[in-house]
Amino acid sequence: MSTASTVEPATVTRVARTTMVRLLHRQPEFAEHFIAYLLSRNVRIEEDLVDQLFNSSAKRLARILLLLSHFGKEASPEAVVPKVSQETLASMVGTTRSRVSYFMNRFRKMGFIQYNGGQHGGLHVNRALLTVVLRD
Repeated sequence: MSTASTVEPATVTRVARTTMVRLLHRQPEFAEHFIAYLLSRNVRIEEDLVDQLFNSSAKRLARILLLLSHFGKEASPEAVVPKVSQETLASMVGTTRSRVSYFMNRFRKMGFIQYNGGQHGGLHVNRALLTVVLRD
Protein backbone atom coordinates (compact mmCIF):
# COMPACT_ATOMS: atom_id res chain seq x y z
CA MET A 1 0.00 0.00 0.00
CA SER A 2 2.93 2.35 0.49
CA THR A 3 6.65 2.73 0.00
CA ALA A 4 9.24 3.72 2.58
CA SER A 5 12.88 4.73 2.16
CA THR A 6 15.47 5.10 4.87
CA VAL A 7 18.06 7.84 5.02
CA GLU A 8 20.27 5.77 7.32
CA PRO A 9 20.84 2.00 7.65
CA ALA A 10 17.81 0.35 9.26
CA THR A 11 16.41 -3.02 10.18
CA VAL A 12 12.77 -3.73 9.39
CA THR A 13 10.82 -6.52 11.04
CA ARG A 14 7.38 -7.70 10.09
CA VAL A 15 5.09 -8.47 13.03
CA ALA A 16 2.22 -10.87 12.41
CA ARG A 17 -1.24 -9.45 13.01
CA THR A 18 -2.05 -12.06 15.68
CA THR A 19 1.14 -11.19 17.56
CA MET A 20 0.33 -7.48 17.40
CA VAL A 21 -3.24 -7.96 18.62
CA ARG A 22 -1.97 -10.11 21.49
CA LEU A 23 0.60 -7.47 22.45
CA LEU A 24 -1.97 -4.68 22.33
CA HIS A 25 -4.28 -6.64 24.65
CA ARG A 26 -1.63 -7.85 27.08
CA GLN A 27 0.69 -4.85 27.26
CA PRO A 28 -1.29 -1.66 28.05
CA GLU A 29 1.82 0.51 28.09
CA PHE A 30 2.86 -0.75 24.64
CA ALA A 31 -0.72 -0.27 23.38
CA GLU A 32 -0.70 3.32 24.65
CA HIS A 33 2.59 4.12 22.88
CA PHE A 34 1.48 2.40 19.68
CA ILE A 35 -1.86 4.23 19.55
CA ALA A 36 -0.14 7.55 20.30
CA TYR A 37 2.25 6.85 17.41
CA LEU A 38 -0.63 6.04 15.04
CA LEU A 39 -2.44 9.23 15.99
CA SER A 40 0.67 11.38 15.53
CA ARG A 41 1.31 9.67 12.18
CA ASN A 42 -2.23 10.51 11.03
CA VAL A 43 -1.73 14.15 12.04
CA ARG A 44 1.58 14.22 10.13
CA ILE A 45 -0.11 12.78 7.01
CA GLU A 46 -2.80 15.47 7.18
CA GLU A 47 -0.14 18.17 7.64
CA ASP A 48 1.79 16.80 4.65
CA LEU A 49 -1.33 16.91 2.48
CA VAL A 50 -2.13 20.51 3.44
CA ASP A 51 1.53 21.41 2.88
CA GLN A 52 1.50 19.87 -0.60
CA LEU A 53 -1.74 21.58 -1.56
CA PHE A 54 -1.12 25.09 -0.29
CA ASN A 55 2.62 25.76 0.04
CA SER A 56 5.38 26.56 -2.43
CA SER A 57 8.31 24.22 -3.07
CA ALA A 58 10.56 26.48 -0.98
CA LYS A 59 8.23 26.30 2.03
CA ARG A 60 7.85 22.53 1.65
CA LEU A 61 11.63 22.09 1.55
CA ALA A 62 12.06 24.32 4.61
CA ARG A 63 9.43 22.29 6.48
CA ILE A 64 11.11 18.99 5.53
CA LEU A 65 14.51 20.27 6.68
CA LEU A 66 13.03 21.42 9.99
CA LEU A 67 11.32 18.05 10.47
CA LEU A 68 14.51 16.13 9.63
CA SER A 69 16.44 18.27 12.12
CA HIS A 70 13.84 17.52 14.82
CA PHE A 71 13.15 21.25 15.20
CA GLY A 72 11.45 22.01 18.49
CA LYS A 73 12.40 18.67 20.03
CA GLU A 74 15.97 19.51 20.97
CA ALA A 75 17.32 22.38 23.03
CA SER A 76 20.22 23.23 20.72
CA PRO A 77 19.86 26.27 18.43
CA GLU A 78 21.24 24.28 15.48
CA ALA A 79 20.43 20.79 14.40
CA VAL A 80 22.22 18.48 12.01
CA VAL A 81 20.16 16.77 9.34
CA PRO A 82 21.01 13.12 8.60
CA LYS A 83 22.88 12.62 5.33
CA VAL A 84 20.27 12.76 2.61
CA SER A 85 20.68 13.34 -1.12
CA GLN A 86 19.06 16.16 -3.04
CA GLU A 87 17.19 13.51 -5.04
CA THR A 88 15.67 12.16 -1.84
CA LEU A 89 14.78 15.67 -0.66
CA ALA A 90 13.20 16.38 -4.06
CA SER A 91 11.09 13.25 -3.73
CA MET A 92 10.00 14.24 -0.22
CA VAL A 93 9.16 17.80 -1.32
CA GLY A 94 7.49 16.83 -4.57
CA THR A 95 9.78 18.79 -6.87
CA THR A 96 12.94 18.34 -8.94
CA ARG A 97 16.51 17.96 -7.71
CA SER A 98 17.47 21.17 -9.51
CA ARG A 99 14.79 23.13 -7.61
CA VAL A 100 16.03 21.64 -4.31
CA SER A 101 19.58 22.67 -5.24
CA TYR A 102 18.38 26.19 -6.06
CA PHE A 103 16.53 26.56 -2.74
CA MET A 104 19.36 24.99 -0.73
CA ASN A 105 21.79 27.54 -2.18
CA ARG A 106 19.29 30.32 -1.51
CA PHE A 107 18.77 29.17 2.11
CA ARG A 108 22.57 29.02 2.56
CA LYS A 109 23.05 32.56 1.21
CA MET A 110 20.32 33.80 3.58
CA GLY A 111 22.08 32.14 6.54
CA PHE A 112 19.28 29.65 7.25
CA ILE A 113 21.49 26.61 6.71
CA GLN A 114 25.17 25.72 6.56
CA TYR A 115 25.65 23.35 3.69
CA ASN A 116 28.77 22.39 1.80
CA GLY A 117 26.91 21.24 -1.33
CA GLY A 118 27.18 17.84 -2.91
CA GLN A 119 24.75 15.02 -2.55
CA HIS A 120 25.81 13.86 0.90
CA GLY A 121 27.34 16.95 2.47
CA GLY A 122 26.86 17.92 6.09
CA LEU A 123 23.82 20.09 6.69
CA HIS A 124 23.16 22.27 9.73
CA VAL A 125 19.74 23.86 10.05
CA ASN A 126 19.41 27.18 11.87
CA ARG A 127 16.24 28.01 13.75
CA ALA A 128 15.84 31.03 11.47
CA LEU A 129 14.70 28.68 8.67
CA LEU A 130 11.34 28.66 10.44
CA THR A 131 10.77 32.17 9.06
CA VAL A 132 10.53 30.70 5.55
CA VAL A 133 7.70 28.41 6.68
CA LEU A 134 5.86 31.16 8.56
CA ARG A 135 6.03 33.78 5.80
CA ASP A 136 2.86 34.44 3.77
